[in-house]
Amino acid sequence: MIDPMTFLTIVLMAIVTYATRIGGYLVLRNRALGARATSVMEAAPGCVLISVIAPDFVSNSPADLIAIALTLAAATRFSMLPTVTIGVAAAGFLRHFIG
Repeated sequence: MIDPMTFLTIVLMAIVTYATRIGGYLVLRNRALGARATSVMEAAPGCVLISVIAPDFVSNSPADLIAIALTLAAATRFSMLPTVTIGVAAAGFLRHFIG
């Protein structure tokens, strides 16, 4: 059973992430961005995703802490999509076997 608050949180974060992407496009579509502004626009969705895992940094669950460490290690090697995939898979696998 999916917790309604968890589901609502995921949906709202998806909406915020999409709004960030489309909002930046609509507001800045006729302007040339500098390198710094481009970097900020590219980092915004990642910041929203970080807010999902930030509460687990203070978790007492060893499975979550190990999954965070694996995700951070993956983030140093891979782009966003493989890192998120590895993080979700690690959290699911470790929660199933460690608890």
